[in-house]
Amino acid sequence: MVRSLYLKIVGTFIGVVIISICLSYVLTPYSLNQEVIFKEELSAISMGLAEVIQMTGPESIPRLMDDFDEIEFEVLITNGKDVFYKKDGDYNIPILIEDVEEILRHSFDDPVVIVDRHNPSARIVGVPIQVSGERYALITRIDYEDEFEDLQQGIFISLVLVLLVGSLLIFLASRYLVDPIRKLTNAARKIAKGDFSVRVEKQNRKNQDEVGELIDSFNHMTAELEKIDAMRADFVSNVSHEIQSPLTSIKGFTKAIMDDVVPKENEKEYLTIIYQEIERMSRLSDNLLRIASLDSEHHPYHPISYRLDEQIRNSVLTTEPQWSKRQIEIQLDLEPVEIYADKDLMEQVWLNLITNAIKYTEQERIIEIAIQIDGGQIKVSVKDFGIGIPKEELPNLFARFYKVDRSRNRSIEGNGLGLSIVKKILTIHKYSIDVESEEGVGSIFTVNIPIEQG
Repeated sequence: MVRSLYLKIVGTFIGVVIISICLSYVLTPYSLNQEVIFKEELSAISMGLAEVIQMTGPESIPRLMDDFDEIEFEVLITNGKDVFYKKDGDYNIPILIEDVEEILRHSFDDPVVIVDRHNPSARIVGVPIQVSGERYALITRIDYEDEFEDLQQGIFISLVLVLLVGSLLIFLASRYLVDPIRKLTNAARKIAKGDFSVRVEKQNRKNQDEVGELIDSFNHMTAELEKIDAMRADFVSNVSHEIQSPLTSIKGFTKAIMDDVVPKENEKEYLTIIYQEIERMSRLSDNLLRIASLDSEHHPYHPISYRLDEQIRNSVLTTEPQWSKRQIEIQLDLEPVEIYADKDLMEQVWLNLITNAIKYTEQERIIEIAIQIDGGQIKVSVKDFGIGIPKEELPNLFARFYKVDRSRNRSIEGNGLGLSIVKKILTIHKYSIDVESEEGVGSIFTVNIPIEQG
């Protein structure tokens, strides 16, 4: 059974109000100081009656009581020994002589209120008055149970009205709360089907709360998913292209040799090309495996303390066949410094950066490699004087399979994964890399290593 949030909000509100009504009805007698309320009311009634009797005289008492006949209370005028007046009725006011004497000792402005011994909801109020020159006690008995029940019913009716009006309002208001969530749900279903272009429209005036933040986060998530999906598709396309190209060459040259189309004296040249294409595929496979391993949370990471300057010198020696073949001069300016990092991973960084610089540097030019300590950081820079990189290409430089201006650099070997591996390794170490480049002048790649981590 599907439970709608819309119904949950309305049901929760109605349930809370109903519980509040029940509790209010039960707790009203305890929350209201009924004793104080009705004591003041009964005292005011008794004192008002006493004033009228004293003003009109004793002979008007029967007629006065007839006029108050609609008011349900008993009246007794006595001095404790003689009864001057008693309102006709079957009920006798349960008053003791001691209570009468107590009333007579009080002043007119200080009435005595006594709880009825036979009915806890009734009160007996006594006021001293002068009748025919003698002092008597005007005693009235009033049962306010009915009045208090009327008060409770009034509160109950008010709460029921609150329930009805509030339910209607929450019924309408909940649409305002639930509609954006419904839109998010429908958008999520589309994403589940592979449509990452979906966005949830945000109403600026209405969605300025947590729901608005949720919509912003959802739209940001879909935008990132769309980018990832595009990167995935591009990744598959690039891998397919990088694999298909050498396979086509290998297939063609192998077929030509098998069919004796290639002269015997040229077979070695063709076999050399086949070998180079196999090496190209091998490098691609190695890089893909390395990236997959670096992306994994379980990639081995074994940092140790070692001399960074010595590691870079060894990397330069490792790449000597490449730069000496192109008659490139490597100039080193390395301050002796020690860092704490994964030695094998960082060696891959320097090899990739140096190889990349050699690849894009013309013959008989210079590559400068330096280590400097500046502003609490160890800066390792690799500077070449090659073809440079256009400014618009710099933001995408570390993307996987990205090659700068492929149409102009087809002769330059590479699969566009080297800098991606460099970036990933530096991210694992929490290092950063900056790039400065100018077309026709060259490029500078600078790795920044915090000294506290060095």
